[in-house]
Amino acid sequence: MCPRSIPPLLLLESPYDALRPMEGGKAQLKKEGRKPGSALIWVLEGGATEADRNIVEQRPGGLALIVSLPRVADLANDPTILHLIEGCRPQGILPFHERLAERELAQVLKRPADDLGASVTEYLAWRGIKIDRDTVHLIRRTIDRSVDLHSVSALARSMYVSRRALGPRFLSRGLPVPSHWLQLGRLLRVAIKLQNSRDSIFSIAYEFGYPDGFAVSNQMERIIGVRPHEVREQLGWEWIMECWLRSEAES
Repeated sequence: MCPRSIPPLLLLESPYDALRPMEGGKAQLKKEGRKPGSALIWVLEGGATEADRNIVEQRPGGLALIVSLPRVADLANDPTILHLIEGCRPQGILPFHERLAERELAQVLKRPADDLGASVTEYLAWRGIKIDRDTVHLIRRTIDRSVDLHSVSALARSMYVSRRALGPRFLSRGLPVPSHWLQLGRLLRVAIKLQNSRDSIFSIAYEFGYPDGFAVSNQMERIIGVRPHEVREQLGWEWIMECWLRSEAES
């Protein structure tokens, strides 16, 4: 638990049993904020300073943000706070609490995205990856359809284009090939399921169209460099997205 007299910025990381103050500013965040499954907690009870805002906006890729709102009366006196929060792309927003519980914050961190395709493209934009509206639509459709389409041929048919024509629509924009986006969509859903249920990896693999748990584990290790048990312990999906982007850039 954390009392009210705490710094406005805190770091939460696996195993999610303690909050650490970020009193070292950007230098500390750059050093300690890249651990998979970590979250930056922004407590707005005392308002939003320019220094804190800069740290939040320039946080490392893969580090999720959870915002704790000020009291209702304070929020009413400063309506610009909501616009500020929206621009910082938080994973979750909590109402004012006398105390912050690590367990509750962990629940927010692992909560499934309302719209995974939209969340992925919004993350890309936040990371400074410039994509036009047509490409945003293309990526969202691919992520959305990865839930039940597992081949590029099936994806192309669903978009009413040939497989030969689909690939260049990604490659001409400097993006990974369509099959990699399908793999990403499936793995993100597997990761979210792992974090939000006690089902076995074999059960989850079958649910998402893999032949067995070994197939999902091997693909996960190959694409993002971790195994399912690590994904289950390190909450959230943004760090997985960051691992995927890094892997794509290297290859």
